[in-house]
Amino acid sequence: MKSVENVRYKATIAYDGTEYSGFQVQDNGRTIQGEIEAALKRINKNQVIRIHPSGRTDAGVHAAGMVFHFDFPASIPQEGLFKALSVLLPADISILELEQVEASFHARYDALAKTYTYRVHNHAIRDPFNRKYVLNHPYKMDEMKAKEALDIFTGTHDFTSFCSIKTVIENKVRTIYEASVTIDEATNEWVFTFTGNGFLYNMIRIMMGTIIEISDGRMDSTKLPEIIDAQDREQAGKTIAAHGLRLEKVYYNEAELIDLIARNDSQKDI
Repeated sequence: MKSVENVRYKATIAYDGTEYSGFQVQDNGRTIQGEIEAALKRINKNQVIRIHPSGRTDAGVHAAGMVFHFDFPASIPQEGLFKALSVLLPADISILELEQVEASFHARYDALAKTYTYRVHNHAIRDPFNRKYVLNHPYKMDEMKAKEALDIFTGTHDFTSFCSIKTVIENKVRTIYEASVTIDEATNEWVFTFTGNGFLYNMIRIMMGTIIEISDGRMDSTKLPEIIDAQDREQAGKTIAAHGLRLEKVYYNEAELIDLIARNDSQKDI
């Protein structure tokens, strides 16, 4: 019997990470990858399909635009595969887009940058309706102090002080293209946005722990350059809770990324 040729797909999904032990498949614990591969296995007549993500998210972290690729038999049309995944995936995982790509495409190695947001509810009273997606911080935060810290983080640095000691990657130099915050005065929600060419294990959560300490007055922003230079995890703030973090977008188009950087630079000049 003639074998069916495989097609490579690029998929974009969104998910609520509350009930999961992270993205990557594990021996014990429910994961995003595990649910997706289980659905693909059912569609593929019980044959295993392995997916390759653009990265991983920890337990409790959410995503609005996670990307992965996988190879699947061409015998099932793209539209049918999309519909089947939509039906079989649990309600807290949604497939947003499915497209055929070149066999050389790799979701991780072809990624140019990623954007994450971290949400903070700066109010003395917790909001029970957003508790799974927004960190409540009851102590008053200063916007200017937060922006001073964000400006210092922007650029190329060795982020050893801002990653988990479990990080196995030796090169910890990363470039942050965008580090900004917007505040909704009506809801007291602060949305911190970070776009960079890569992020280390727990990097944004440690950066955010430090930024919050600076913005509420527990730490002076003038110490931040020293903390970066120290390359010592103990010098930075604590690793903040996972549930406020969300992966927003993975960039593969260079022109789109260049435009984002240019817009951020022009806003700083105003």
